[in-house]
Amino acid sequence: MRSADRTVLVTGGAGYIGSHACKALAQAGYAPVTFDNLSYGHQWAVKWGPLVIGDILDRASLDAAIDRYRPSAVMHFAACAYVGESVADPGKYFRNNVCGSLNIIEAMRDHGIRSIVFSSTCATYGIPESLPITEETPQRPINPYGASKLMVERILQDFGTAHRINSIALRYFNAAGADPENEIGEDHDPETHLIPLALDACSGKRSSVTLFGSNYDTDDGTCVRDYIHVSDLADAHVKALQALERSTGSSAYNLGNGWGFSVRQVIDTVESVTRRRVPVAIGARRAGDPPALISDATRAREELLWKPRISSLSDIVQTAWAWHERQQLDPMRGHFARPVAGSWR
Repeated sequence: MRSADRTVLVTGGAGYIGSHACKALAQAGYAPVTFDNLSYGHQWAVKWGPLVIGDILDRASLDAAIDRYRPSAVMHFAACAYVGESVADPGKYFRNNVCGSLNIIEAMRDHGIRSIVFSSTCATYGIPESLPITEETPQRPINPYGASKLMVERILQDFGTAHRINSIALRYFNAAGADPENEIGEDHDPETHLIPLALDACSGKRSSVTLFGSNYDTDDGTCVRDYIHVSDLADAHVKALQALERSTGSSAYNLGNGWGFSVRQVIDTVESVTRRRVPVAIGARRAGDPPALISDATRAREELLWKPRISSLSDIVQTAWAWHERQQLDPMRGHFARPVAGSWR
C-alpha cells in the first residue's frame, strides 16, 4: 500500500490529459485519486486509482474527498476548455475555471495541503509579438478561456505569498496523440481538436474537416500550432510535482516541442500515416484564434529535466490513429475494470 504522503488529488482526472497524468503518477509510485464530475471526462478512463464523482464548485464534496484520502498534493486539470465557447459564454468560464479553482486552493489552505500543479495554457499569452514564446512573453489573453487561466495563475501567486501554498503552472501548447500502450486516449464531445477531427474525416465518421480560416499571415494561410504529445505532458506534471517536493514558491513553465505545424501540414501528416484522404472544407476564422503559437520550453528542460520523448508529428499522429482504430473496433473500450467511486483505498 502506498503511503498517504504519495497520494495526489487529481481534479479532472477522468479527462484526456488528466487520465494520462494519473497513469504517469501511478508509474512513478504515487496514488492518484480522481475528482471529476464526468461532464467532460469518462469513467472508463479512470484505471489507476479511485474515482470520486464531484464538482469543483461544490466545496463540501471537495472537503469530503480530502478528508477521506488525505492527499499531500493536488494536480488541477478540471476546467472548461473550448475557446469558441468561452467567447460566446464567458460567465461559464469564469465561474467554473476561476471560482472552481479558488474553491480548490482555499480547500488546500484549510486542509494544510501545500503543493499544486496547475494545468494552465499558452492561451494566456494571446497574440505574441514575437516567436517562440518564452515565459517572459507578456500575457495578454484574447479570449475568456485564456483570461480565466491567467486569473488562476495570479491567485496561486497570491496564495503562495499569503498562505505558503507552493505551485507550478504548466502552460502547454496543443496536446495531441494518445497513450502509446493504447489504454486511454482522446474522446471529447464535442470534438474540436484537429487531429481527431481529421482522423474522423478520413475514416468516414464525418464528411470533412473544416479549416477555420485560410488567409492567416502564415506560409500556407492556415493557423500554426506547436503540438506536444499527451504522455509527454503527463510526464512533465510528474516532474513538476517532484520539483515541488524539493523547493518552495510559485513558478510557471511552457511545455511544447518548439516548432510549429500548420493546419494543412497536420492534415498532410494524417493522410501520410493513415494512407487515406482527408476531405477538407474551408470555413471562416474562429473568434479568439491567434495565427501562430510556438513554444520555447528551455526552462522546463533545464529546471524540471523534462524532455519530450514523442516529438515528431508523424509519431504523435500514429498514436492517435492507433487509439482511433481501437475505438472503431472496440466501441465498449475501457468499460471493463471500472473502479467504483470510493472503492479503492
